[in-house]
Amino acid sequence: MYYTTVMVKGTKRRTTYRIVQVPIGPELLERIDAAAGQVAESRAAYIRGACERRLKTETVEALDRRYAEGYRRRPEKEAWGRLGGKLLARSLRRDTW
Repeated sequence: MYYTTVMVKGTKRRTTYRIVQVPIGPELLERIDAAAGQVAESRAAYIRGACERRLKTETVEALDRRYAEGYRRRPEKEAWGRLGGKLLARSLRRDTW
């Protein structure tokens, strides 16, 4: 394991990282290096950020699927839908786009 100390909101915190070897083709590696250079990050930080974003996206998509499945099992009553539409229309009228 690899340990590093990072500053988080003015306090030092020790973080543990594990070194992982991932095979990556030469073209993809060149693109990663170029993109990491554009945002002034290391290759590892860039890949770590990409993995975090992917995991977050998958979590959001899973929650969306659960919501849709729940709605299919127990759909909204028509009266609630009309009320929601009226409330939305009222709030949009006041919006100053």
